[in-house]
Amino acid sequence: MTDRVLVFDTTLRDGEQSPGVRLSLDEKLEIGKQLTSLGVDIIEAGFPISSPGDFASVNLLAKELRNVTICGLTRAREKDIEVAAEALAPAERRRIHTGLGVSDNHLMFKFKMSREEALATGVKAVKFARQFTDDVEYFMEDSGRADLDYVYKVVEEVIRAGATTINVPDTTGYTYPNEYFHLIKGIIENVPNSDQAVFSCHCHNDLGMATANTLAGVMGGARQVEVTVNGIGERAGNTALEEVVMALHIRQDKFGVDTRIDTTQLLPTSRMVSRLSGMVVQRNKAVVGANAYAHSSGIHQDGVLKERSTYEIIDPLLVGAEKSEIILTARSGRHGLKHRLAEIGFAFSEDRFEEIYSDFLKLADTKKEVDEDDLRLLVG
Repeated sequence: MTDRVLVFDTTLRDGEQSPGVRLSLDEKLEIGKQLTSLGVDIIEAGFPISSPGDFASVNLLAKELRNVTICGLTRAREKDIEVAAEALAPAERRRIHTGLGVSDNHLMFKFKMSREEALATGVKAVKFARQFTDDVEYFMEDSGRADLDYVYKVVEEVIRAGATTINVPDTTGYTYPNEYFHLIKGIIENVPNSDQAVFSCHCHNDLGMATANTLAGVMGGARQVEVTVNGIGERAGNTALEEVVMALHIRQDKFGVDTRIDTTQLLPTSRMVSRLSGMVVQRNKAVVGANAYAHSSGIHQDGVLKERSTYEIIDPLLVGAEKSEIILTARSGRHGLKHRLAEIGFAFSEDRFEEIYSDFLKLADTKKEVDEDDLRLLVG
């Protein structure tokens, strides 16, 4: 089992499916360049047959980006695959991502196919895609709610047909980490030719489990993670790139794997995607939120100022933030206030400081945050 996890970014495909998000060609190229600089391994640039705009974006990124695999999504239809192959033709490295559902729910209500018909369709699609590229990924939509024996059979047959990556999506965010761990582990252990493919996690966040499920999948043997910057995507979103990357990085003792992501670019990348997509990052968002390295509690401030690791497991510099922030509120203590006063050039005797601290508490009870201008007024 390799100690390297591939990062498959679908911000420009699944992420752009967020209601209200529409990226121009120039914006997609800007994000694509940043993702390449960040160090992602595969960029899913769009769904070429879905619209002229998607075709153009996949084709543009295929022309402009190097040192990264460009991927186009298709349904298990020959026309879809032909159009994707055309869009991807200029790419230095290209991947066709095809497939269809495997749950009885999807087969019955969405495709109106039997299991056997769906399997035959998938195998045919993989064989057709292999005419255009050696890098074919097969997605088994709604794997989280599918019959395991059928999943094993599909995996075996599409690998035999030429699929090199198998995407095991929890499309509806239905599974829990222990279930998803055993789903991935079970596939690898029960499919005879599983050693001939890379297994990929694609988890949605409907129950808030996307990151946990993805990490459980890595523990189960998956070596590709499908993610979006800031976790944007349909409904409650996708697995957040920054969360998975930093979890693998910080908990090397647990996972024993890493990625080739330049973590110092995580915050700049997050801010770029937020700005261009219009999707505001919540302040308490893990890794890249505005509050991720901010402390307002006096107990926390005292600990962090004495030794950062008392309350921070991630050094802000590691993700591209400048430093931890001490935010002054009614819950801040003397240590935090002294620190902020020193930052703007003030030091006082203990008696004078106690007077300032008393005035600070009165002011802090009337405001959400005491800022630098307030501090200058307090000290006269």
